[in-house]
Amino acid sequence: MKILMLTWEYPPRIVGGIARVVHDLSHRLIKDGHEVTVVTYREGDLSYYEDDKGVEVHRVDNYMINPNNFIDWIFQLNFNMITKVNELIEKHGKFDVIHAHDWLVANCAKTIKNSFGIPLVSTIHATEAGRNSGIHDENQRYVNDTEWLLTYESSEVIVNSKFMKSDLQRLFGLPYEKINVIPNGINITSYNGVVRDYEFRRQYAADNEKIILFMGRLVYEKGVQHLISAMPKILDRYHDSKLIVAGKGGMLDELRRQVDAMGLGQKVYFTGYLNAKQVSKMYKCADVSVFPSTYEPFGIVALEAMLAGVPTVVSDVGGLAEIIEHGVDGMKSYAGNPNSLADVISELLLNPELCDKITRQAKIKVKEQYNWGKIAQDTYFTYEKAICQTMAERQAKQLIQERINKARKSKESENEITNLLSFKKRQAFA
Repeated sequence: MKILMLTWEYPPRIVGGIARVVHDLSHRLIKDGHEVTVVTYREGDLSYYEDDKGVEVHRVDNYMINPNNFIDWIFQLNFNMITKVNELIEKHGKFDVIHAHDWLVANCAKTIKNSFGIPLVSTIHATEAGRNSGIHDENQRYVNDTEWLLTYESSEVIVNSKFMKSDLQRLFGLPYEKINVIPNGINITSYNGVVRDYEFRRQYAADNEKIILFMGRLVYEKGVQHLISAMPKILDRYHDSKLIVAGKGGMLDELRRQVDAMGLGQKVYFTGYLNAKQVSKMYKCADVSVFPSTYEPFGIVALEAMLAGVPTVVSDVGGLAEIIEHGVDGMKSYAGNPNSLADVISELLLNPELCDKITRQAKIKVKEQYNWGKIAQDTYFTYEKAICQTMAERQAKQLIQERINKARKSKESENEITNLLSFKKRQAFA
């Protein structure tokens, strides 16, 4: 199958979780014998074309116009992506399916789908309403409406959790059978050969201190502020503990002020951005990993921690709540509740037997349920559904047109022809 992936981020450009998902899924599809072409944004001095171990990556610039805002910038990016895809189709022929990732590429996906009659599958990784606990201004409304447009234009929609499936049904009124739940995955060999590096660990904590690790973007919905608020209660129960906050984001200064105001300067450390090698080392150095999100469609960081053998705490929201079974392969806390966080983290710090039990079960679960081989097969099946559906719709429209032509030739009543035309129009928008 010839697959076109549309995404605004692809390694080494990593903004959020989309880049890694597209990268790992594309490479697995290549292993399964498919052809994958990625069209994405070119940042800095990255090359316009790259053969990434079989995945053909085409990067495009944005137009040299100063955009008024981010939405205008995305519009301009989509124009260039459309141009690039047109060039590729003219040179190499049509793709069998388009896989669009989030609203950022919706206009390109819609245009190419309608221009060439290519089946469209979209993955909605998160929603604007979910990120912001509702829609509060016109920019957010535009993003929300574009998300709806992308799901409307798609033959099949993929989400990464049951929570997201319910969310899309509620927000956009999508048919239940149109939404396919396929979780994100992880490379199950990621931590092979990675061991605890004590010299690396001593950069962040003393040997006697147990590391409580948060890994992720520093934005409100990730809940780091609640984890910091839980630290006094944790320290009362286990004094030799330290919170390491790894990542960057718009809340960094606010979180630092919170730490200073609470007098936790010696017990909370902000690492800033960590590269992939440092991330692996950090997981291996941690004693507990915590992901206290207030909104999380999936939560691939939890899979990373579980695979690395770190006892993992998550909040009971969204996709995180579906990944972990409390007390079996991880621990859950109430979202936005520092007291609940402190209780479950303290339990892990004080109970090594519980830690051993849940880390063993967590590794088994990740390897069985979240490997890319299974996920790629499920995604391919969704592509097949979209292709079959598009072919059936095309044949139905062709039959209706033939019936209209026949009715006109035989001079059937105007009412009959009008009814057929009306039915054809309804089919076009179905």
